[in-house]
Amino acid sequence: MEQANHPLVVDLDGTLTPTDTLVESGIKLIRRSPAALLRMPFWLLSGRAGFKRAIAERCGVTAHSLPYHQPLLEYLRAEKARGRRIVLATAAHSSIADEVAGHLGLFDQVLATGAGDNLKGAAKLSMIQREVGADFVYAGDSRADLPVWQGARGAILVGASARTSGIVRGGPVPVEREFNGHSRSLKVWLRALRAHQWLKNLLLFVPLFAAFSFLDLAKLGHLALAFVAFSLAASATYVVNDLWDLESDRAHPRKKLRPFASAQLPILQGLLVAGGALAVALVLAALVSKGFLLVLLLYLLLTSAYSWVLKEYMLVDVLMLSLLYTLRIHAGAVATGITASSWLLAFSVFVFLSLALIKRCSELVLLQQDGRTATRGRDYRVDDLVVLWPLGVGAALSAVVVLGLFISAPETQARYHTPDLLWLAAFGMIYWLGRLWIKTSRGEMHDDPVVYAIRDGGSRTAILAIVALALAARFLSL
Repeated sequence: MEQANHPLVVDLDGTLTPTDTLVESGIKLIRRSPAALLRMPFWLLSGRAGFKRAIAERCGVTAHSLPYHQPLLEYLRAEKARGRRIVLATAAHSSIADEVAGHLGLFDQVLATGAGDNLKGAAKLSMIQREVGADFVYAGDSRADLPVWQGARGAILVGASARTSGIVRGGPVPVEREFNGHSRSLKVWLRALRAHQWLKNLLLFVPLFAAFSFLDLAKLGHLALAFVAFSLAASATYVVNDLWDLESDRAHPRKKLRPFASAQLPILQGLLVAGGALAVALVLAALVSKGFLLVLLLYLLLTSAYSWVLKEYMLVDVLMLSLLYTLRIHAGAVATGITASSWLLAFSVFVFLSLALIKRCSELVLLQQDGRTATRGRDYRVDDLVVLWPLGVGAALSAVVVLGLFISAPETQARYHTPDLLWLAAFGMIYWLGRLWIKTSRGEMHDDPVVYAIRDGGSRTAILAIVALALAARFLSL
């Protein structure tokens, strides 16, 4: 019980906040100035303390946007209320530590990396003993904290690994409290990779469907490899995009729950997984064909341009999204050697432009419901809805017009046994797209309309009916 009255010294990275403030600062700096990536190796030559100072001087983290370990934070506040001294001791740069301390208003003293040594391990213990005294309880999370725990009078474990926890529990220092960290299960990683978004890559099969070549096993085999390649490449870009948008995602009511924004997964592990997924994707793409590999590289180039720059520009972002969806259809054509008709590509551009505008409108409707007026990281305001509504509905109707012209085209009349059945499919398109827009206006739309359509019973019924009518029009003679 004696150690419960000793000063409580708390680590920052991985403990008070589950994230790594140095890595976040580095990503934020690279986003502001990509040339900084080339200068970072030279900053390392001055040591870790100098490296941290160089990054912190140019770009720090925003304390109010950081995720915090709430159970630990509540415990610290309770201990502070009963008169216990609370100290923040971190290897992060002092500018970051001071900003966090100022935001939380909890700490009596702040010890952090400054112009001298990097405050980690034995250096941190020495600083604590000099500034706080020999009698203290330390809250940490990693093996790097073991020297500090060995010199403390008590330990608090926060999200520590089983091995680290076992070492501390087996030592002479009593454990005052233990707090569990985030689960890093396969389910969480699948969320980070957005495995549910892989359904979008079924668009690769559209040219095969449009050509009615369902039984060509060679083409199906190529498409299976192409699907996996596209899915892994897309997941890699999703991870990088989430890391690129950490601050803006944390300001969003739903995106703040994403694995990296909420710090359920470490940033560095995310980068490693993204790199591995991308490498496998490129190998598989090369196995499909050289042409498909080039299309995949084009997709990566365009989606990177979208993530890093273009999504911040009004309307440019939705046009780019419609192009990326249509590029999947073109990729499927390249993988199978089937020529995608201009009818199909024009139809897909308008459909996906409408869906992209649904995505933006749903976000603005949510902001409107929350009483906010503008998005963060995108050039849209709630007032823009008066223009975006008709633009999106107009794109949907343009897709139906293209479908109507396709039905009336001589090549369609010659190829389909009963082409007039396609007019029923056109009415099905009007119903489906109109349903999505009505759901959006009601504030019921998921951030991603494609995912919503897959989960929505009415949308699934409409899409299946459209497919069935297309097959009937092609093969049935009435």
